[in-house]
Amino acid sequence: MTARTLLLTALAMLAFAGNSLLCRAALRDSQIDPASFTALRLLAGALMLWLLLFLRKGSSAKSGSWYGAVALFVYAAAFSYAYLHLDAGAGALLLFGAVQLSMIAWGLIRGERLHRLQVVGLLLAGGGLVALLLPGTSTPPISASLLMVLSGIAWGAYSLLGRGTPDPLAATAGNFIRTLPIAAVLCLLALAWLEWDTAGVIYALLSGGLMSGIGYAIWYAALPGLAAIQAASVQLSVPLITALAGSVLLGETLTGRLLIAGLAILGGIALVLRVKHKVPARTE
Repeated sequence: MTARTLLLTALAMLAFAGNSLLCRAALRDSQIDPASFTALRLLAGALMLWLLLFLRKGSSAKSGSWYGAVALFVYAAAFSYAYLHLDAGAGALLLFGAVQLSMIAWGLIRGERLHRLQVVGLLLAGGGLVALLLPGTSTPPISASLLMVLSGIAWGAYSLLGRGTPDPLAATAGNFIRTLPIAAVLCLLALAWLEWDTAGVIYALLSGGLMSGIGYAIWYAALPGLAAIQAASVQLSVPLITALAGSVLLGETLTGRLLIAGLAILGGIALVLRVKHKVPARTE
């Protein structure tokens, strides 16, 4: 891995963690509502990605699909509503765990077979998710937790839909643009509850334009320098970065339950990914 790839990867992981931090800060410390945050985030992301394509030239934001746009919208909307009641670290852990486990489950449905150690890893990760949601004084609210799991499943679906796309940046821009009329419908449905202030708007625009738009562009620039297993494994750092930054910047508590569940989830997924890398690919 070159120094350039390492730097780009680190910046991308910070951007992904930043989305959770900005959303939680906005919904906890400002007056903005989840529907407005979602719409502004998607709008800012669409504008930034369109601008990047315009500067790159020769690329079109007509790529993408409505299926991808719906999955992207469900991810963003459920993400915002979940962070009304979740700490940044717990939310990122639930999101990441749901993303990876849903993609692994899809592979199993498609006929992939797991090595024995992969099964252990999958059970460990699933057990960590269950442990995080078991009743207790530090249990995240179940409704918010389920919304974040839905967000993670939607992001997993979005990732699967975009797998093999020749120009992922253009496809992402097209999908962001397609989400805008859906976001407008959400705002109409939530019209009676819409509210915002300057701080909330700034948080949403930073989340969409900087952390999503530029963050995705940086990630796609880093990917050619990463092996598939490296690209999958490095994302294990995002919930950890989010939890630590949430503790320092937002004053959130790092509970023993969160740390143990996080270790189980991330360790289990890491085991699945690592062993999968060592198993020879099937030939058709």
